[in-house]
Amino acid sequence: MKLPVIAAVPVIAAVVLAACAPGSDNKPAQQPAGEVRTDVAAMGDVTLTIWDQETRPAQEAQIKELNARFQAKYPNIRINRVGRSFDDLRSTIKLGLTANDAPDIAQVNNGKQDMGAFVKAGLLRPMDSYASAYQWTQRFPESVRKLASYPDSGDVLGEGKLYGVPQTGELVGIWYNKAKLTELGLQPPKTWDEFDAALARAKAAGQVPIQIGNLEKSSGPYLFALAMHRFGNPADETRLATGRADANWLTEPNRQAARQVADWVDKGYLTTGFAGLKSDDATEKFGAGEGVFHVNGTWSLATLKEAMKDNAGFLLPPGGTVTGGTGLPWAISAKSRNPDAAAAYIDFITTQDAMKTVASSGNLPVLDAGQQPGAGPERDVLDKWQEASTSTKMVPYLDYATPNAYEVIGGAVEQLMAKQLDVEAFLGRLQADLESRRGGR
Repeated sequence: MKLPVIAAVPVIAAVVLAACAPGSDNKPAQQPAGEVRTDVAAMGDVTLTIWDQETRPAQEAQIKELNARFQAKYPNIRINRVGRSFDDLRSTIKLGLTANDAPDIAQVNNGKQDMGAFVKAGLLRPMDSYASAYQWTQRFPESVRKLASYPDSGDVLGEGKLYGVPQTGELVGIWYNKAKLTELGLQPPKTWDEFDAALARAKAAGQVPIQIGNLEKSSGPYLFALAMHRFGNPADETRLATGRADANWLTEPNRQAARQVADWVDKGYLTTGFAGLKSDDATEKFGAGEGVFHVNGTWSLATLKEAMKDNAGFLLPPGGTVTGGTGLPWAISAKSRNPDAAAAYIDFITTQDAMKTVASSGNLPVLDAGQQPGAGPERDVLDKWQEASTSTKMVPYLDYATPNAYEVIGGAVEQLMAKQLDVEAFLGRLQADLESRRGGR
């Protein structure tokens, strides 16, 4: 999931890439599939150091359970787990992967600024040989594997070698309060016109139409992407999200999307003080009954299910185009002394049985979602993921586009919402970042 990072991250990244200049000498050798060891019990005593961001209660519950099962099955493997929040992990992993005591396994953000940069610097191990040995190519659809694949240059997301395997899926959709819709005499909106009408009626009734917090600058891009889904099409949006050579921000659909976000702000449809409210705090407020809608990810399922029970509902945006992808993929450090054991662990936490554990803990499994039991909001999320992940309407996160897209898009949307940038200046800033990264493409 996408949360903010501290401002010093780009500087840290520069230090890392300077210390590990890209080149063939830095690249870990790709093992032939026949040389991969899969007999974990025969690997001797091994300590695996694992850095993850499974720190929300439901995430931590499932990973601790799976770790305990793995060590019970393989008592020769000791797991040294280091759990960090997303922003803490992202701000330390760049230096961690270059250290002599680098973790064996780390969850790595898919975008070019993270996974792409690490691939270019030779800090991650290609996993194609393990994909063959463990049949990940058969288990994980191409649409999932593409979101953790890069060529050696680290430039083009979705091409080249496999560098990570995800455990969970993610969608950024529209959460809604069923009781409040009923009080307003409304049904869950199926069209954009119905969504407009619901927002207007909620505002007129003194309700918060859209509960949102953008202190970390992560929720603003979700809102802008939602507006893009209204006016654009998934193919063009995907080209923008992955920074393709033919992508272009300066289009009429994108202008309409930017105007839509500004209009939501002007009409008072967003939480008062949203710019100073944390995203997780906004989710808690929604769970406590403040807000008719909440634009956020499926990672909020456990929190909202506990707070709202079956009163929480989850929708794909009208028309079905939705922002989504995988949770942070699990990658193997190029410096790992135990890559075979690391791959065995990653395989273990992504098996069919592991997916049941992920789902029963209130999380969204990347595989077999439609086969998992669940009711209420859990059923909504499982079914919507199954629908979106097998369609052509799931669009990657906008911050995958360039090495600086996370910071550029988050900052630009914040300024658009604060009236510090008009529509043309806003899109011009996104286009300038895209153009600056096209050299040599």
